[in-house]
Order: sequence, then C-alpha cells, then structure tokens
Amino acid sequence: MKIQSGILPGIPDHGRYIELSALPDAKVAALLQNLKADERMVVGFGPGLISGIGKVEGLHAFREMRGNGIEIPSTQADLWIWLRGEDRGEIAKRAREVLRSLAAGFSVVRMVDGFKYGVDLDVGLDLSGYVDGTENPEGEAAIAAAFASDGSSFVSVQHWEHDLNQFDSMGLAERNNIFGRQVSDNEEMESAPVSAHVKRTAQESFDPEAFVLRRSMPWVDGGKEGLVFVAFGHSLDAFEALLNRMVGLEDGIVDGLFQFTHPVSGANYWCPPQKDGHLDLSRIGL
Repeated sequence: MKIQSGILPGIPDHGRYIELSALPDAKVAALLQNLKADERMVVGFGPGLISGIGKVEGLHAFREMRGNGIEIPSTQADLWIWLRGEDRGEIAKRAREVLRSLAAGFSVVRMVDGFKYGVDLDVGLDLSGYVDGTENPEGEAAIAAAFASDGSSFVSVQHWEHDLNQFDSMGLAERNNIFGRQVSDNEEMESAPVSAHVKRTAQESFDPEAFVLRRSMPWVDGGKEGLVFVAFGHSLDAFEALLNRMVGLEDGIVDGLFQFTHPVSGANYWCPPQKDGHLDLSRIGL
C-alpha cells in the first residue's frame, strides 16, 4: 500500500490549501498525470473532475445541509492541493510552480494559508485557544481510519469562520462548555452539557465507529479568521456521520461550536495512492 506521504505526518508549521475548478473543455488528463505528490504536497480530485475520466466508488460532492437553524454550504471544486512545510516562502514558491503547471486546465477558486498555533506543542491549538485534534488516531489506528486498502484516501475540507470577539465575550465556564474541555489543561469535563463538542463528536460512540484523521490548521485572512477543517478517511461515511450529529439531525441537539463559528465552504476529494514517485491513477483509467 503506497499512501500519499504528506497525509500521515503531524501538523506542519505552515500550509497552503488550494481549490481549483477545471476550465471548460480543458484537456486535463495530461496535467493530472504530471502532478507529483510528496511529503510536502497532498493532492485530491473532486467528483466532477473524475466523472469525466473514470469512477471512484464512494466519492460524491459535498452535500449542503440545513436544519435546526444551521446551514452547511457546499462549495465543491475539482482539484484540491495542500502544500505543507516549515518555511512559508518555500510554500509560496512551490504554489507558484504548481499553479503554472496547471494553468492550461484549471483556475483557482479558493486559496488560504494555514499555520500551526502553538509550534512547541505536539498537537496545535485552534484560535479559540483550545487544543485541536486531541482524539486523533495514531499509528496503525490512523492508517486504518484514513486509508482504503489500495492506499487511497477520501478527504473532506471545510473553511470555518470564527467570531472570536463573540467567543471572548463569554465567561470561562461557558467557553469550556462549548468544547467540553477545560482550556487550562485540556481535560474532558464529565459535567459538560450534551451540546459540548466532545460529546457530539465522540468517535467511538457511533455505530460503526466514526474515526477520521484530522489535519486542520488555523487561518487568518483580510481581518477574518478561523480553521481549515480537514478530515481524511477510508470513506466519507465517518465524516458525514460526525457532521450530521453536530448539526443535530439525529436528535435536534446542535453542537456548541455553532455559538461562535460556522463553515463557509465544504468539499470532498479523493486522494489517489502513490506509485514509483507518481500518483497512481490506474483506478480512474489513467
């Protein structure tokens, strides 16, 4: 099994998330075959792009959701690239090179730079100050959660926009109750309300269990700020189960996170495996 080598390592100091749409009538097959994923670049293909070439069972466009006063948008694109590393300048240089190589067939629809908050921590912080990804699986459990048997992976990507002025105006107890953890030591609170994020998204409480491998990063752009939520899975099922419960589709209970943040984008992609230093596109006939 040859997985894309940029997925398993932990959160880097810097990243750039790029989503692109195919140009009308563009011949994109050769451009896709020339893409090279490595430990600094992860590549995902959207369902619309693949539908014109081949088929990947289980891949579908991100589904818009409405309910209980919550709206989850779908902003599906055709190609997703995550550049990651420790030097922001090198990432910018790599992005220019990659986008030049794709210019004949794709246009950028969304691009944002992410960063690790708390660089001295094994797990980074959300801009709210709370640890992000505490329950991430590790080792063999991470591989089982994130990858199909052929080494491919599905990824769901959302840009969440925070209102941190609203969040900061809340009392400490109220903020802790939103997450279900104490910000001081990251300990889970047994007394947290049922709307607490840790209770809404307890991955082991689903049937089947809904484990995903999170690789999310904070972002700040033009006075706005939030989190690029990235969840890799061997299918899209676990992520969709988690999101359904967060919105309250099961029981009408909405995740406390919606008190100060909301998603402004949503897209699904298929990340092909690697073979001999190249993306293995045999599953879609390339």
